[in-house]
Amino acid sequence: MTHPLEQLRDEALREIDSASDGQALETARIKYLGKSGSISAWGEQMRTLGKDEKPIVGKLLNEVRNAVSAALESRAANFRSQMESEALGKMDVSLPGTPHEIGALHPLTQMWQRSIEIFRRMGFALADGPDIEDEWQCFDALNTPPEHPARNEQDTFYLPDGRLLRTHTSTVQIRTMQAAPPPIRVIAPGAAYRRDELDATHSPQFHQIEGLYVDENVSVADLKGALEFFMRELFGAGTEVQFRPHYFPFTEPSLEIYVKSKALKSGERWIEVAGSGIVHPAVFEAVNKARGDKAYDPEKWTGYAFGLGMDRLAMILFDIPDIRLFAQNDLRFLRQFA
Repeated sequence: MTHPLEQLRDEALREIDSASDGQALETARIKYLGKSGSISAWGEQMRTLGKDEKPIVGKLLNEVRNAVSAALESRAANFRSQMESEALGKMDVSLPGTPHEIGALHPLTQMWQRSIEIFRRMGFALADGPDIEDEWQCFDALNTPPEHPARNEQDTFYLPDGRLLRTHTSTVQIRTMQAAPPPIRVIAPGAAYRRDELDATHSPQFHQIEGLYVDENVSVADLKGALEFFMRELFGAGTEVQFRPHYFPFTEPSLEIYVKSKALKSGERWIEVAGSGIVHPAVFEAVNKARGDKAYDPEKWTGYAFGLGMDRLAMILFDIPDIRLFAQNDLRFLRQFA
């Protein structure tokens, strides 16, 4: 003899199969599996069944509920598939698609990548450090005296706790020497910050690549060889490079670097592009004190350091008249470098 639940299942399956649309299918779902539905009502009746009958009816109820649920899902999937087919059938594939503009690397990013690739070919590894530093990392370790103008609040962004936004990425050179003994050969790309008025050639945030090479018997000749190679790879084989004496507290001797190249759109003339020099022994002594050893004995180790302004190099190489263009996100400007 057929159980009433089985009869209810067959009735529900016939109604689901004959449903003409999604609304009819939802009506059938509510009728059988809704809170007050016929199948759901059997769940309420379970408490009135005898001890022997309850497991038999309970098992059958689960089977009926699962069968009806599966039928509902299958029929709903058929309706969805049908709707998608009808929508695709109305689509005119001959119409042109919606164009998507393909982005390009920012000119500063292009400058970063070109510069890093050249230095990597010379054996330099990448090093990184925090943008927020303390005075020791930014000034004291780099032999910058307390009265130096760079330490003035008019020139440097100080935080309430005494820390500051690094004024150069030379801080990464100090951190690298603290972390590892010589020899080392690293470049430190990153942002730096100074209290400059924003105009065509100055910005309170700018970008640098600073380099450091420490080994035995490193000389000015090594420094000149590396930077001449870099400048000629960047500006062209015919680029002339000139080194002029200068002063930096963390190098001795110190040199400014000038280039003259036919690649410059503004004309072939001498342009200052970087600062460099032989690492001052006082810098090595400060690092030794922080490390608690004599790993960087200035009697044994020498090194050179340099700093390149990415914004300035990009402005020179791409003939960009205003540094503010890098941050304005003007597509008319950026598309020139796509």
